Amino acid sequence: MYRLARSGGTQELLRWVSGRAEGWAGLLDGDGTVLRGVARTSDRTGADAAALAAEGVRELASLGARSFSFDRGPHTALLFPLDGPPDAAPPVLAVVAPRPLPDGLGALLADAAMPLAMCWTAETVERKRRRVDLAESRNREAVLHLLITGQLSIAHQVAGALKPTLPDPVRVCVVECPAGRRDEVARICTKLSGGRSWIVRCPVYARHLILVVPADPNAAGQPLGRRVADVVDECVVGASEDVPLSDTATGYRQAFHALAVARGLPARHAGFGSAPEAALIVGAAGARWADALLNPLLTYLPRRSHDPGSQELAATLTSWLAFSSHATQHLKIHRNTLTARLRLIGELLGLDLHRVADQAALDLALRIRATPTVPRAVRPGEAVPEPPRRLDDILRGPAVQEWAAQQVHPLTAQDASGSTADPRATLRTWLDCEARLGPTAAALGISVPGARKRLTRLESTLQRSLLRAPSARYDLWLAFRALDVAGARAAR
Repeated sequence: MYRLARSGGTQELLRWVSGRAEGWAGLLDGDGTVLRGVARTSDRTGADAAALAAEGVRELASLGARSFSFDRGPHTALLFPLDGPPDAAPPVLAVVAPRPLPDGLGALLADAAMPLAMCWTAETVERKRRRVDLAESRNREAVLHLLITGQLSIAHQVAGALKPTLPDPVRVCVVECPAGRRDEVARICTKLSGGRSWIVRCPVYARHLILVVPADPNAAGQPLGRRVADVVDECVVGASEDVPLSDTATGYRQAFHALAVARGLPARHAGFGSAPEAALIVGAAGARWADALLNPLLTYLPRRSHDPGSQELAATLTSWLAFSSHATQHLKIHRNTLTARLRLIGELLGLDLHRVADQAALDLALRIRATPTVPRAVRPGEAVPEPPRRLDDILRGPAVQEWAAQQVHPLTAQDASGSTADPRATLRTWLDCEARLGPTAAALGISVPGARKRLTRLESTLQRSLLRAPSARYDLWLAFRALDVAGARAAR
């Protein structure tokens, strides 16, 4: 019995007891609910035996006895309450066996009560530990979600009960773990960081960990992401630049793009290449344009109290633009709910969310609103100018033009894509086809795997993720559009 308790726990002990009794054995709680049960006979007989045991448990409770047995038809039921902690009601061991009972069965059950009680107590503690771990994991996931959606004060409030405190500024790392080792890698990351980093299990990608690391450029030694890649075989890490805590969403996008580059490097680690954030260069005019574009969404009042409000719809849109269909996992909602919300958002804004052009405009507008450093106010005494009505008016600015040229510059290098195909033509075709591989392959006259290979090579060239969300397709569309606007203006 003790060997089975160590190796198989409660289930194996009950299976052994049912075999010795040649009947049914199980554990039931005080109201007769079967917690665990094993039958040596058919399912029908096992169900009848469980019902008989439940009847006996209720009778045992009414009598207040330490053990109880009764006969019903050709069967005998034997019941023994197990020992347990004083603050919890222990289960009852029940055996239902055909008569005549095997010799010494009652003494055997009395002896089995102690190892069963120990196993059940240990398994109960383990279940509670897992629930606590799950609750903490969900809380950390919620804090990250609040940071990404720009709700900094609420994130600090939720994080107050957890450790460590949220650092500021931060560096975000995305760790791609070997299959089935995410929990192990999370423990390694905690140890390597000395407990100073926020470690979140990504709700979207089952092999990803998201690390929010204190930014300390003066620290000696290798950064945490590189140490994780060195310690854990097959682990790939992408790291962002140092960003304010309020720009965690930007840090996550940078780390995700760096991860796409790290997959092709022997060191399995890459940092995000220095590049300006589009939301930082649009100026006050861009901020007014973003406010005007999103105003119908941000001022929306639902007709019914249980319908999603403006804040929930904005969070849904942000998640969908970042994770596409995986937003259902990020937001913990059904795909039909996501579809209905996106339909409502499209109607409110008057945009077609199936078009990359409209997606890119909304992504830029949301990023501008989530960036607190973007100027919005005017000087005292100045009239508030009208917001630009079109995205093209924002893209004409010299700072945006310079940003656009930097975005596509890697494509102009010789042999940038490693093939004879024009990388700019490949990217433009992909974006014109709404970032869908099938139509892109047809337009280029190649196979779908061939189109995927071209875009995968361009990921290394651009040092950005294209095929997996969060994707750089919005920035690239904006860059190409900005250059087209400049070219059309020069032609006039």
